[in-house]
Amino acid sequence: MSVWDVLPDTGRQQWTLDPFVGVGPLRFGMSGNEASVALGGLRPADCRHDPRLGITWQVCRGAGLKLYFAADAGLCGVAADALRGPQVLAEGTALVARVPSEVERWVFDRADAREPFAEAFYMPGGEVGSLTLGVVLCVQRAGDRLLTRPVLLSADVLDDAYHRLPVETWRIS
Repeated sequence: MSVWDVLPDTGRQQWTLDPFVGVGPLRFGMSGNEASVALGGLRPADCRHDPRLGITWQVCRGAGLKLYFAADAGLCGVAADALRGPQVLAEGTALVARVPSEVERWVFDRADAREPFAEAFYMPGGEVGSLTLGVVLCVQRAGDRLLTRPVLLSADVLDDAYHRLPVETWRIS
């Protein structure tokens, strides 16, 4: 595989989002060790800490994930890599490695069936999010294309995710 190749859904683990509870084998509030066990003993390839935010994040390349841990609350965010991460399903809809406008349309169609102004939102960089799913749909490059890279959030981070997680979380990667 080249650096820009995107795994097909058939080559990805299939995870289900349980809003504000967890995704796949991960549960919000877990420690780093608990997350490692849940991922089959996978250890992070890179680990960074932002003392100003009280956040540590781990890059798990083998799983195609970036995990965010708050000092006081454990696992509070999971970003699924668009190229190699697991496919995350929310209400049967695939969120990873999709055309951003199509998933954005799904978020707003879903919001129309609920309370639109209490459901969908935009981050400062234009990323769409869902308040009831706890998801922000960031994007990631795949050669000359952009694909969705969802960031799944715990309830305690969602209220101000833009300032609670490192700025790198929201950049096009």
